[in-house]
Amino acid sequence: MENGPRMKEGQNARNIVYSVISLVVILLFIVVAIFQSVYFLNEDEFAVVTTFGKTEVVDETGMNFKVPFVQYKKVVSKAVKGFSVGYDLNTGESIPKESFMITNDYNFVNIDFYFEYQIVDPVKYIYSSEEPEVILKNLAQSYIRDTVGVHDIDTVLTTGKLEIQTTVEDLLRNRLEKEDIGIMLVNATIQDSEPPTEVASAFKGVEDAKQSMETAVNNAKADANTRIPEAEAKADKITKDANAYKESRINEAEGQVQRFESLYAEYLNFPYITKQRMFFETIEDLLPNMKVYITDGSTQTLLPLEEFSSINVGNQTTTDSSSVTN
Repeated sequence: MENGPRMKEGQNARNIVYSVISLVVILLFIVVAIFQSVYFLNEDEFAVVTTFGKTEVVDETGMNFKVPFVQYKKVVSKAVKGFSVGYDLNTGESIPKESFMITNDYNFVNIDFYFEYQIVDPVKYIYSSEEPEVILKNLAQSYIRDTVGVHDIDTVLTTGKLEIQTTVEDLLRNRLEKEDIGIMLVNATIQDSEPPTEVASAFKGVEDAKQSMETAVNNAKADANTRIPEAEAKADKITKDANAYKESRINEAEGQVQRFESLYAEYLNFPYITKQRMFFETIEDLLPNMKVYITDGSTQTLLPLEEFSSINVGNQTTTDSSSVTN
């Protein structure tokens, strides 16, 4: 009789335990379901929600809901991210297998790049490829080597950096658009380019020699730019003086011709008088400081004929503009 009540009490205790466990399980299920149905998104995040294989992009900031155990989510950042080629982004140490390249003139160079990218299509980013960042970096390294390989060492280290940077950026951006893996290239920047350490000293010597040559050439050009205008100015002055002298000689010759023609016309009319006049003028030119007296025994002429000359005779003064007669 005593065993019956004891068995009944044991059965009741088990029932209570089972009830408590069931209640705990139900509560846990409800808690898990609540946690599974609620999620939060920051301003720079996407959520890709999958329902029986169908995807949906959620980008509403704050608290969002989904059906627990039916819908699944993956959170993807839409902030701009970056990666490096040629060096470690965290430590800054060089990675020779990424940075070491050969140029078009068979020289070696170490070149570092930094790329920035952004996820613009989270669905394609998640499902189009397994490792989109790895694909992006491999493409970047390939285009860097191709672009550096068509330039000489001087261009890579000096004036060609911007061109190389722009070319790599354009090639990589176009390739990403073609591959359509949900990633957009934002920017590509050359961080540094230098010759390998083993040949740095020799390369520096070559560069110093080139700079010295450029300095000498520039100095020569500056000197030429100074001397050439001076020489051109002198040549221009000589040319102008020669032209002026030519014109004066031509004018003088034309004057002499006109004088000869007028003298010849006068000679045709009065040959004897013209001969005497020419003779007297020639004597006057030959003997400019002497006075020449011409007489035929009764008439005396004084050369040169002094116009309005005064001759004092006693207390009287006689003036004759052409001749003096004794």
